[in-house]
Amino acid sequence: MTQFVHPDEVRSRFSRAMSDMYRDEVPQYGNLMALVAQVNGEVLKAQPALAQAMAQADELDRLDVERHGAIRVGTKEELSTLRRLFAVMGMEAVGYYDLSVAGVPVHSTAFRPVLGSSLNRNPFRVFTSLLRLDLLADEALRAQSAAILARRQIFTERALALIAQCEAAGGLTDDQADEFVREALETFRWHSEATVDAATYDKLHKAHRLVADVVCFKGPHINHLTPRTLDIDAAQLGMPAHGMDAKDVVEGPPRRACPILLRQTSFKALQERVNFPGSDDQGTHTARFGEIEQRGVALTRKGRALYDSLLANVRSMGNAGSASANYQDRLESSFAAFPDSHDAMRQQGLAFYRYVLQQPVGDASADIETLIADGVVRAEPIVYEDFLPVSAAGIFQSNLGGEEQKHYEANQAQQAFEADLGAQVHDEIALYQAMQDASLQAVREALAQAAVAESVA
Repeated sequence: MTQFVHPDEVRSRFSRAMSDMYRDEVPQYGNLMALVAQVNGEVLKAQPALAQAMAQADELDRLDVERHGAIRVGTKEELSTLRRLFAVMGMEAVGYYDLSVAGVPVHSTAFRPVLGSSLNRNPFRVFTSLLRLDLLADEALRAQSAAILARRQIFTERALALIAQCEAAGGLTDDQADEFVREALETFRWHSEATVDAATYDKLHKAHRLVADVVCFKGPHINHLTPRTLDIDAAQLGMPAHGMDAKDVVEGPPRRACPILLRQTSFKALQERVNFPGSDDQGTHTARFGEIEQRGVALTRKGRALYDSLLANVRSMGNAGSASANYQDRLESSFAAFPDSHDAMRQQGLAFYRYVLQQPVGDASADIETLIADGVVRAEPIVYEDFLPVSAAGIFQSNLGGEEQKHYEANQAQQAFEADLGAQVHDEIALYQAMQDASLQAVREALAQAAVAESVA
């Protein structure tokens, strides 16, 4: 019987290979990793309770390998093939993000594992954006961009063959998996040679820097590879000392005792040399940067509604951007209304938790809060594995340049995106709900079985 490599292992191999490639391409990435490792070590040493909780939840091992990448593609064919490529690694499309409402002409999803065991093995994610040429006002520029994109092939022939092989056979052998990693990596490699002349590049760049980034190159070079920190504020303060030009502010919710959702920061994008075909012309391109994230507990629909309303309140108080001190003060003041303890968030139904049996003695039908109070069950925060559209747009804008504040008509186009993808995206909140429900069901079944065993004895 043929032995296939588990998709979790293929994903781990690919994640390591991409990290090595990105370190070679962006030397500051190595500095970023050193800083995050230092901060995480200090936090775990200073907070033994956190270290113990992460160990109990089997989350310590994933911390060192955790990464998320981001890419931008130009056509529905590229997007649908990426779906098939990531499926080889056990990654599925989760969530829909319309960034056009923040002036970025893309909509996106995140490819990631969906099972808890796979997430703890390696939660590698790739935030994947599809360019929306329909949002460009210049009809001639739209047509020219579409023609340029139609001429490129971002996947190697061997990568396509191995994807088809995996789909037909149900998996890849060890040698095939290694070859797949090598071939797939070529899609995400940086190429300093543009596929258009300097004049075309300039025209697309003036329309929107992101349009030039997608249209003018051989493929969707990975534009950041993000490690996870346990204290993003400490990492933000430490970036200048490690030679990184940090963005002005951390995106997302304010600092809290019990982190929620996602907070992100980055060092500003590099100016990289670009060569144009058929001439000695050289230019520079700003695309790739270094990002750090801190992940908190996933919120329920009720919790997200409260989060969104508090964020909307902050933004309605004035037009100052998130980099302003006044905005940050308003953010902290507004979010004082969001409970900052796991007990309160759990009891008010604002966040998701995984329930773990501590001792097999208790009433299987009892209220979960009673079981927790009696020490029968432990509640572990479920890590938010996804993204926030406002934060993602903030990172995009800070690295595209402050003048890139184009406003596109808000247009939810999830159905069109899913048609281009060739599949429906998962509802991320439904995934967290299923995790919580399954853990509670397992607890009740274990308690019921223990009760039956005791009665028989």
